[in-house]
Amino acid sequence: MHQAGQATARRTHFSQRKTPSIMCKHQPQCPTAECPDREAAYTVAHHPEQGWSLLCNGVLLFEDTGELLPDGQIIAPHRPLGTGKIITAA
Repeated sequence: MHQAGQATARRTHFSQRKTPSIMCKHQPQCPTAECPDREAAYTVAHHPEQGWSLLCNGVLLFEDTGELLPDGQIIAPHRPLGTGKIITAA
């Protein structure tokens, strides 16, 4: 019974964790994590060896173009589809 209480306490503590309200300290401010252009935010930590970057709006941007938003929402990778043809200038 004691262990169950500890697990509940951990879950409660985790759910109360808050993300910073604003990490962006420069002007003009970067798009928020809720904006469609959120990937344009300034990079505050870049770890190419691990395949991710932290943006100043709290978004974790992964090398495969997937994203993890500060609220825990997952954005699937969204690489542009290639045309399959190489076009050269005339």
